[in-house]
Amino acid sequence: MFMVVDLLLGGDLRYHLQQNVHFTESTVKHYVCEITLALHYLRNKHIIHRDIKPDNILLDEHGHAHLTDFNIAAIVKEDLKATSIAGTKPYMAPELFQAFEGTHPGYSFAVDWWSLGITAYELLRGQRPYIMRTNTPANEILQTFHKVYPCYPVAWSTGIKSLLPKLLCVDAQKRISSLSELQDLEYLSDVNWDAVLSKQIPPGFLPNRRRLNCDPTFELEEMILESKPLHKKKKRLARKTRESGSDGSPQVASHCYYFRT
Repeated sequence: MFMVVDLLLGGDLRYHLQQNVHFTESTVKHYVCEITLALHYLRNKHIIHRDIKPDNILLDEHGHAHLTDFNIAAIVKEDLKATSIAGTKPYMAPELFQAFEGTHPGYSFAVDWWSLGITAYELLRGQRPYIMRTNTPANEILQTFHKVYPCYPVAWSTGIKSLLPKLLCVDAQKRISSLSELQDLEYLSDVNWDAVLSKQIPPGFLPNRRRLNCDPTFELEEMILESKPLHKKKKRLARKTRESGSDGSPQVASHCYYFRT
């Protein structure tokens, strides 16, 4: 079987975060708009991506964002909801963790919009709004969502500080989860959505065309790990975590505002 996909030479957003790229607010705003259009398309196809994160957003040579990796995507029909647990913990919406607690009414497209909010926050600040690791118990994560409130630096505009809390709303029913809801926000009232869709607006960040825009050593190691037994992979990842002393996310101190959503 041969799989033919678009050639995207700009690398993924995780790589650029690790290269200490500072994404401006206007650039992140543009990414949010482009991924929003992707989520709108997926919703029309009844698809929940379930793994929105910087690693799965690729840039083309002009800097436009593309959503990739549908390995754990789910198809939901009509008004039905998904129930299986899937995703990357630091980006998973609160309603996904209810399954671990034994009470799981199901979830829908809103989980992708939470992940988009986490991703946008991380691109702006260099770290995620909630500190958790893959081994953090589900009950602790649920408590975190209700006790810890995202920190919004004073340097950020009022517009972005009005958008993110609406994406990072713990209550899925009140969370922005559609293109029309996003378009109603004053912060995005100046966006020409047709121009965004046709890629007529140049993004604020242009990948270096003279570079590979990925770490070939890391990519090769991932391929090798995939071919080895799972327990060996876990041991190697655990060793890396001990050596780095964290989950790899840079910590940045700044003045903050706190919003309850």
